[in-house]
Amino acid sequence: MRIPCVDAGLISPLVQLLNSKDQEVLLQTGRALGNICYDSHEGRSAVDQAGGAQIVIDHLRSLCSITDPANEKLLTVFCGMLMNYSNENDSLQAQLINMGVIPTLVKLLGIHCQNAALTEMCLVAFGNLAELESSKEQFASTNIAEELVKLFKKQIEHDKREMIFEVLAPLAENDAIKLQLVEAGLVECLLEIVQQKVDSDKEDDITELKTGSDLMVLLLLGDESMQKLFEGGKGGVFQRVLSWIPSNNHQLQLAGALAIANFARNDGNCIHMVDNGIVEKLMDLLDRHVEDGNVTVQHAALSALRNLAIPVINKAKMLSAGVTEAVLKFLKSEMPPVQFKLLGTLRMLIDAQEAAEQLGKNVKLVERLVEWCEAKDHAGVMGESNRLLSALIRHSKSKDVIKTIVQSGGIKHLVTMATSEHVIMQNEALVALALIAALELGTAEKDLESAKLVQILHRLLADERSAPEIKYNSMVLICALMGSECLHKEVQDLAFLDVVSKLRSHENKSVAQQASLTEQRLTVES
Repeated sequence: MRIPCVDAGLISPLVQLLNSKDQEVLLQTGRALGNICYDSHEGRSAVDQAGGAQIVIDHLRSLCSITDPANEKLLTVFCGMLMNYSNENDSLQAQLINMGVIPTLVKLLGIHCQNAALTEMCLVAFGNLAELESSKEQFASTNIAEELVKLFKKQIEHDKREMIFEVLAPLAENDAIKLQLVEAGLVECLLEIVQQKVDSDKEDDITELKTGSDLMVLLLLGDESMQKLFEGGKGGVFQRVLSWIPSNNHQLQLAGALAIANFARNDGNCIHMVDNGIVEKLMDLLDRHVEDGNVTVQHAALSALRNLAIPVINKAKMLSAGVTEAVLKFLKSEMPPVQFKLLGTLRMLIDAQEAAEQLGKNVKLVERLVEWCEAKDHAGVMGESNRLLSALIRHSKSKDVIKTIVQSGGIKHLVTMATSEHVIMQNEALVALALIAALELGTAEKDLESAKLVQILHRLLADERSAPEIKYNSMVLICALMGSECLHKEVQDLAFLDVVSKLRSHENKSVAQQASLTEQRLTVES
């Protein structure tokens, strides 16, 4: 029926009827247009061309403050018509946003919150519009946070709360709205839900517990909202979240660990939490999930430990608390997200020479790292494994660590890492390789030769796109390799002198200086 209506040219006259002063005519016209737009591209397009959406929004704006039942019925029909008009159509939703529909609907919700049908229409419209990134700024300029929290507090039915959650989740992705929701008291509502539902085994309650605690974690992703809730570590919200970690409920354990990871996004918070025993709580939690544990909880707890290990002052405290031992229990994990966080946590902790040496001599760890360096399906795990391998050498400066890495087959991965697209990784690899060449060249030379290190260094030096620090460290490494007969021969065969002499006039002084020293060394050794 919809396409014949369009073909018969009925849409334009129907849209003209929206200018009527008769309420019944407006009501029936709104219903007819809503039906024509329902799941029909042709219907929507015709209404769009006739300018129907703007007229309906103007009506909503002018009728917004009138609270009699007949008017509320008309407002509900007009909201439904706009939803059918724009549902699952990003460009039409963007058009409504540009026409100013959001502030109008927010005002409507505030005035008519006692009307269930109209409230529901507003919520569905918000849910659709909030998915669009362009809507967030307009939502942030209204009092949507206040209205939704006010509405949420009144709801006792699961379905109604679920509808509000569906609007809150996309809105809470915006940092300004996160803060508004916190200031409007949403967190207190969420904590209350958690308390009410935590011991229930009803499906609806379990769903609500998950949705509420997930939303709580999302609110903590905003810097301002997170800091407001942390309150110097003395805040009631922070204390309640802490109590989730020892809980027996997996969802609460997960939300608690993720919340700590989010609180641990600046040094001050991290230092306070470590000084107040959070590390022990997280290690206890991990301990409960070693055998057949919950992967999401493992991942969240490791994320929190990794973030807490970033401030220099925390590293020694966390090492002496036994964090490395707790983390190493998950070496056998086959789950890439857990592997990734495990590697990141260890890398953050090993700035100290002693810790790097201890871990670098751990054959099981090094063998697992070498295995993960080949995890081509998981770039994050592969990258972190390479970086940890390099860090063990750079921070320990230990012959024993280098021997362990050579024996486990790690050299070829460090050489490959020197060709990474990320300058920081290239650099870390070159510094580690220079230490290998300086401390244990005899042990590593065969692996360095078969990994074609000399050819790679020639390529890095000849490539104009190589960063200055890459050129500098490549030349330092070339000089260190001259102590090996087979590698020395490769350097001579590749005519390094030509490439290096050109770098003497490099704009970077350190590079130019190192080029002169390298040229002298190559000349003497030739």
